[in-house]
Amino acid sequence: MPLRDSYQKHKKAYLIGAAALILILGYWYYARNKAAAPKYTTATVHRGDITAAVQATGTINALTTVPVGSYVSGTVQYIFADFNTRLKSGQVLAQLDPAIYEAQVTQARGNLGNAEANLVTLAANVQVDQANLVKAQANATYQQATAKRSQDLLQAGVISTDSNDLIQSTLGQAKAEVQSAEAALAQAKAQLAQAHSQVMAMQGGLKAAETSLKYTTIISPIDGIVVARNIDVGQSVAAALQAPNVFTVAQDLTRMLVYAATDESDTGNIKVGAPVTFAVDAFPTDQFHGRVSTVRLNPTTIQNVVTYNTVIDFSNPDEKLLPGETAYVTIPTGHASNAIQIPNPALTFKPSTPKPQLQEIYKQYNISREASTTHMGGWQVVWKIGPDKKSLIPVAVQCGITDYNNTQLIQGDLHEGDVVVVAQQTQGVTPSGGGQQRPPGFGGGPPGR
Repeated sequence: MPLRDSYQKHKKAYLIGAAALILILGYWYYARNKAAAPKYTTATVHRGDITAAVQATGTINALTTVPVGSYVSGTVQYIFADFNTRLKSGQVLAQLDPAIYEAQVTQARGNLGNAEANLVTLAANVQVDQANLVKAQANATYQQATAKRSQDLLQAGVISTDSNDLIQSTLGQAKAEVQSAEAALAQAKAQLAQAHSQVMAMQGGLKAAETSLKYTTIISPIDGIVVARNIDVGQSVAAALQAPNVFTVAQDLTRMLVYAATDESDTGNIKVGAPVTFAVDAFPTDQFHGRVSTVRLNPTTIQNVVTYNTVIDFSNPDEKLLPGETAYVTIPTGHASNAIQIPNPALTFKPSTPKPQLQEIYKQYNISREASTTHMGGWQVVWKIGPDKKSLIPVAVQCGITDYNNTQLIQGDLHEGDVVVVAQQTQGVTPSGGGQQRPPGFGGGPPGR
């Protein structure tokens, strides 16, 4: 009886303790299951306009930049232009010491004078030799006639044989004198031709000396502005194997170019004449406009990354932008109005599910290999929240243009207002039990089956 009374007395306490234990175990189980359930970050598919664009970094350059060099060596005597000096074509930039080149011109003129005097002398010698030849030819003609008469007189017995032989010998001497005069004339003419060549050579030497003297005055080849000066008064300029760059002149800064390094994957979408916007660090709140002039065919490869220079021309009427500034370029490559927009992170999300099970899910929902693996034709897979707000459903979508935040939907079972997964916050636990295991949220087949 005392034992029964004790039980009745503590029965209420036992019941309360058992209830408390059940509540604790239930809360622990609920909290454990809740912590194990996956948590997803989602975004809503919406409709709007998409503008695709290529973004690149480039450098602002003048339309034409000419390095002005020095053809001759010398010491800088005067400088007539400095940084930012505006120039006209033919304007003097600097003067090298011309003394040595003036001496070379004087020497070349003296050599030319000697050659010309020698030419005059040899020309006179030719005239003398021509006269001697004429005289010898006349004498030979006379001796020829005399020899004929002598031969006739000899046959008539008027003169002796000895007298005839003497006359014939005189004829031979006259003919030899003609040949000698002809040789002397030919030699004089050859010397005259050589003198002519020497005069031409001396004229060329004089012209070269005068040109070198002219090059001691450095002039601007174009209208423009000095952007670099590399010499000072008293500095020696040595022009040996190549002309040293003494000035750099930029032509007309009211029209300039941007050389933008664009990735090889973007060049197919860039069209000549496309409008371009760009910004610079000097004017962070301003936006500048230009047009694509050309995509140069010369590639640049740095660490296996291939880029091409896209040339953009623009007007710079106030000359606000300067050569060498960095430009952040945006080149529109496409536009879609009122398009279904998929958030870009949804295109890269993939549940943390073993590959074999993931392939089975793709097969269950008729997801093609192009969408799940190769992405050929723009096909990809996004995961949307099912009607029960818990399960995930893979959807094959064909994508169009992108603005790096959203991508245009061309084809696929995705609609405005659908909720898609963009990230998974915690990793779920696969339930255990008989039969095939599935990842959390994948219970049952697709809707309508």
